[in-house]
Amino acid sequence: MTATTTRADLPSLSISGALSIGEVAARTGLTKDTLRWYESEGLLPDVHRNRNGYRAYDERTVRMIELVLRLRRTGMPVVRMRDFIALVAEGAASHGQRMMLLTEHRERILDQIAQLREDLVAIDAKAEHYSQLISQGLDCDGAPVTDPTTITRQRSHR
Repeated sequence: MTATTTRADLPSLSISGALSIGEVAARTGLTKDTLRWYESEGLLPDVHRNRNGYRAYDERTVRMIELVLRLRRTGMPVVRMRDFIALVAEGAASHGQRMMLLTEHRERILDQIAQLREDLVAIDAKAEHYSQLISQGLDCDGAPVTDPTTITRQRSHR
């Protein structure tokens, strides 16, 4: 829809091969409410309706939903997703801007991955530390654990 058209201006659609909201929810793993929210937030412009007024998703819209899901899952703010969707509506003239937006987001994801790897190394080191203490029968201060209940509990968590 353009800024001057409304849903009432559109003809009733009978979209062959279109998917219902339930089918799209099952395919994407999103809830129907989430799909409706994406639409209300402007992340899914021009969702068609069938003759009965039900949402009818074509393959292009489903691919956009899958992209929005990936952007959301990787932490892109809704406002940036709206920017991207607006650029898509501008057509091929905005390919460069879309690429730049996605490249910037990709860099943020790579930074997050690097941080997660560092965090995982630290967590693994701490888990290994506790494993060593347990195998040696020591408490956190390096003193021997003599309480039989504690020893049994520690060994059962290996």
